[in-house]
Amino acid sequence: MKNEKVSRRGFFEASAGSAMVGAGAVLANPSHAAAQAVGVRTGDLPDLTINEVKVYVTDLGDVRRLNSGERGEIASIVTNSGIEGNYPLARNYWHPNWSNLGWLDYAKRRLIGKSVLDLPALTSQWSNRGRGQSAYAAAIDVCLWDILGKAVGLPIYRILGGYRDKQLAYASSFHLQTVEEFGPDAAKAKAEGFKAYKIHPGSGQRASGPPIPAYVGHMEEIRAVREAVGDDFILLHDPVQRYSREEAIKVGRLLDELGYVGFEDPIPTTDINGLVELTRALDVPIHVGEFIFSMYDFPEYILRGAVDVVRFIIDCVGGITPGMKIGHLAETFGMECTPHNWGEVMDLAAHFHCELALPNCKWFEMPYPMDAPDRAYHKDRFRIDEDGYVAAPTEPGLGYPLDRGALENMMQRIDR
Repeated sequence: MKNEKVSRRGFFEASAGSAMVGAGAVLANPSHAAAQAVGVRTGDLPDLTINEVKVYVTDLGDVRRLNSGERGEIASIVTNSGIEGNYPLARNYWHPNWSNLGWLDYAKRRLIGKSVLDLPALTSQWSNRGRGQSAYAAAIDVCLWDILGKAVGLPIYRILGGYRDKQLAYASSFHLQTVEEFGPDAAKAKAEGFKAYKIHPGSGQRASGPPIPAYVGHMEEIRAVREAVGDDFILLHDPVQRYSREEAIKVGRLLDELGYVGFEDPIPTTDINGLVELTRALDVPIHVGEFIFSMYDFPEYILRGAVDVVRFIIDCVGGITPGMKIGHLAETFGMECTPHNWGEVMDLAAHFHCELALPNCKWFEMPYPMDAPDRAYHKDRFRIDEDGYVAAPTEPGLGYPLDRGALENMMQRIDR
């Protein structure tokens, strides 16, 4: 093992020459930004009055469940001009108010007769800022951005001020069952062209033998993965808030020793003092944000030094709009922002557009194996190229259109 250590600060890329005013203008008036991007006036856009909200209820069949409680429901918002926006309504993540039950009734009351041109007012969280985002907000926000992109024929990231047209990916493992599985899994990902790999540790138990403390097994996984891929391969570790402070320090010191460049959600996100302790004690960057449920709660973590790399989940913070605001907030502090990618194609797509538009984003998180997010009702798939990058979509809106024939074959019903 080389003696070189990866500096936490060296891993960051503080952005230079950022057009923060322009970025704020896009989020303050997305319809104007969209029209301007194609050289027309807002009044020249199609009729974007919302006349229908519905939910496609599908039979997912035998697919690998990436989300707890995934039901195969797809939100649909339709305008007078026939443009439709979509986003999954799966029950994705731990959230204090999380439930998409009742989304349809809420969205109909909120949206029918309104215009997509009023996107900021329709999705604003200002009045709810003290209680966390509405559980219904993300699907509405993403659907409206999808419609806006389709209205002007551009992928969303182009309206957001696209910073790049591809993003380097790391393979993000499932929580494999035994310690012995992780080394071969990482080696396979490297052979397929990935430039980095993230461990989502499992039970921390060996295939045979007496039980051991889970974090001890995770440390064996950390060593085995480094041995399997070599000293120069980029590695990250994400125990999903499972450690105590003491365990996190022990694991973190091993990550430092072996040159890992990310330690994500090591302890409960609510333990801000513990996160401050970890960022000060360890060289490996601490990634935090997936379990913060309002964009208004991020400043405290940044100001107190409880995070090195900012993350967010669109479903938890309320959509693309607040996600971009969080990314720009991190940028103003010279911090990297690497959004979470998990779920099916549309879940990944919504985060991908943020990543393509944020100058301070370095990675695309690819669920591994790569076919895990695939759905029959999408013709397009997320895959890396020979250099380990994911190319930006070229289709408008979310950029991964529904295969209507396949969707019809999987349809159980349409709730209106």
